[in-house]
Amino acid sequence: MAERICVGAIAGAFGVRGEVRLKSFTSEPSDIAAYGPLWSEDGKRSFTVRLTRPVTGGLGARLSGVETREQAEALKGVTLWADRDRLPALPDDEFYHTDLIGLSVYDTGGKPIGKVRAIYDHGAGDILEITGAGRRQVLLLPFTRAFVPTVDIAAGRIIADPPEEEQE
Repeated sequence: MAERICVGAIAGAFGVRGEVRLKSFTSEPSDIAAYGPLWSEDGKRSFTVRLTRPVTGGLGARLSGVETREQAEALKGVTLWADRDRLPALPDDEFYHTDLIGLSVYDTGGKPIGKVRAIYDHGAGDILEITGAGRRQVLLLPFTRAFVPTVDIAAGRIIADPPEEEQE
């Protein structure tokens, strides 16, 4: 099976003719239609996507094989995955979230801080959730050059410079 990356999710039905409300996780939301076919997480279903219009909370779209509102509603919550080789190459200072999750994190002195467990984006920029390495609590670290000066995907590590009180 090809390596896949989650690029969106179906938020529910839109209208009565099988159109869905699509939430895109791509940097340019409308690009989601160019990465097809898109797959369900289990890889059992694939869809071609044709965007129809912007809608509240996402994009209106037609998915291949979805003709009725009931079929569209049954897909609510399904995540959509694109084959990684269909996605564009990124500049040196940009990363796919999936490539960061699981990386070991060290402070600037080389001491282990933990591993990246998740990445959140609440609108003001990405936040790394770092756990492990004997941490008593989760460390939430802004994913900025000031706090994360080095990301080395090939070596599987991140060098971070968290505030002093957060380094425990």
